[in-house]
Amino acid sequence: MTLDQLRPYVAGVIDPFVEGFDRAGFTPNGVSMLAFAVAVAAAVAFALGGVSGRGWYAVGALLVLLNGWLDVIDGALARRQRVASAGGDLLDHVLDRYADIVIIGGLAAGIGSFLLGFLAVTGVVMTSYLGTQAQAVGLERVYGGLVGRADRLAIIAVVGVLAYPLGGAVAGLTIVGWLLVFLAVIGHLTAVQRFLYAWRAL
Repeated sequence: MTLDQLRPYVAGVIDPFVEGFDRAGFTPNGVSMLAFAVAVAAAVAFALGGVSGRGWYAVGALLVLLNGWLDVIDGALARRQRVASAGGDLLDHVLDRYADIVIIGGLAAGIGSFLLGFLAVTGVVMTSYLGTQAQAVGLERVYGGLVGRADRLAIIAVVGVLAYPLGGAVAGLTIVGWLLVFLAVIGHLTAVQRFLYAWRAL
């Protein structure tokens, strides 16, 4: 089970934050755009972590967790304000995908390995695509598989924290390099897993 499947159970935890955003005058789309801006900031921090000091990785880790938290808030805020719409859902998904791309791009830029970045990005994008494509063919959205978005963000955050004390290379790759390898392999495996689940359900 992936962390994405726990979304329905965190309502009680996030309610005070949702209420706070509501009182502050935020719209769900505004929160989605704020989450994307935070993802861009995380990508910059990760890129700096590879060239200006590994302490930036910890900053990126915190920003990634904030991006994930805001990604939960926007949908809950839409339900609270009773403005949930297909347009808002579309914007949320598009910005989530761009957030995934820029975060991984920042990790790849930091270590100067754009091939690993490309492989990781395609795995992540295909995982998300298969989750929503199931909806497009009449099934429920698929959150299952080895790793979902929430899992990825949690793993990236953990590696970001560990990147400061564990700066050495193993078999030619730093911990961030191995993170990109993991995201590439597990992303494509999860995409295949979701495809097979949807295929059998049709």
